[in-house]
Amino acid sequence: MGESLAWFRSDADCLDYLEWLRWHEGFVCPGCAHGCGWRLGDGRFMCPACGARTSVTAGTIFDRTRTPLTVWFTACWHFTTGKDGISALALKRVLEIGSYQTAWAMLHRVRSVLVRPGRDRLKGCVEVDESYFGGEEPGLSGGRARGKKVLAAIAVEIQPGKGYGRCRIAPIVDGSASSLHAFVADHVEPGTTVVTDGWMGYRGLDNLGYCHEPRSQRAARTRGTEPGQEDLGAPHRVASLAKHWLLGTHQGSGDEAHLASYLNEFVFRFNRRRSRSRGMSFYRVLELAVTHAPVRYRDLIVTRRPRSVPPVPPLTHGHPPSLERPSAERPWQKDDGDSG
Repeated sequence: MGESLAWFRSDADCLDYLEWLRWHEGFVCPGCAHGCGWRLGDGRFMCPACGARTSVTAGTIFDRTRTPLTVWFTACWHFTTGKDGISALALKRVLEIGSYQTAWAMLHRVRSVLVRPGRDRLKGCVEVDESYFGGEEPGLSGGRARGKKVLAAIAVEIQPGKGYGRCRIAPIVDGSASSLHAFVADHVEPGTTVVTDGWMGYRGLDNLGYCHEPRSQRAARTRGTEPGQEDLGAPHRVASLAKHWLLGTHQGSGDEAHLASYLNEFVFRFNRRRSRSRGMSFYRVLELAVTHAPVRYRDLIVTRRPRSVPPVPPLTHGHPPSLERPSAERPWQKDDGDSG
């Protein structure tokens, strides 16, 4: 953990880094998009065009937080650098905070930023299938702890000679054509070869611009293999990994209201499994955090699907210096040409 704390010893260091991430090319008013402003004595910025005053954390997941930013950064570091992440109970112990709910809410706020609007869809050859997830929400009691199995669709890129590429997992209402077609349209690029089983819900994907290749599970049995062992092995394997991760890290699969959040975290980790830089995931989460709308505690505890987030402008600036390098005094303030 020394790599992160070496740079972020105070809230001022954290604010400076968030400012660099949010306004790398200079302050831009979040209200009117005017590209100029000046800093006030209390650290906020004032827009000369509309007169709005805003802070670096306003309009982000850190908006109005009473938790020190150094604690937030430490939580993000453990969230991103641990091989399997960290549970709310473990984070409570690491941060030495008294409330489990605080640690739980912090992690869910971090998870809320992991899906960036407009991210690239899967392409090439993609296998799609469904699986059931679900259980009880660890750490909660009474009616809030009760959950039920939830059907989720899984899509995995197949890279010949390289194994699996990226994946996507999302809860769906049912296995109907409308649900499955919507999942494929949201997560798979048109023109892609989509491999599925023979379930009728996948019929018609050709009409949506995909090259659909249905494979019969009966044919797999005829060849002497179990269904899923030869055909659609990728989504079966990914589903197994996701369930093992949920049980191992979070002592359960989460309740229906929060399952999508946990699955988004798994997808984030799976798609970065080959990354050799621990610091890059930490940077990426904070970069997404300053472009994401605030998430209130009341929004986390209600039993409904997460609300949609308005699109954010594309990220245009480059990567910061690697967090694996020796510590320096706010190295992100250096010119890009000096960052190595």
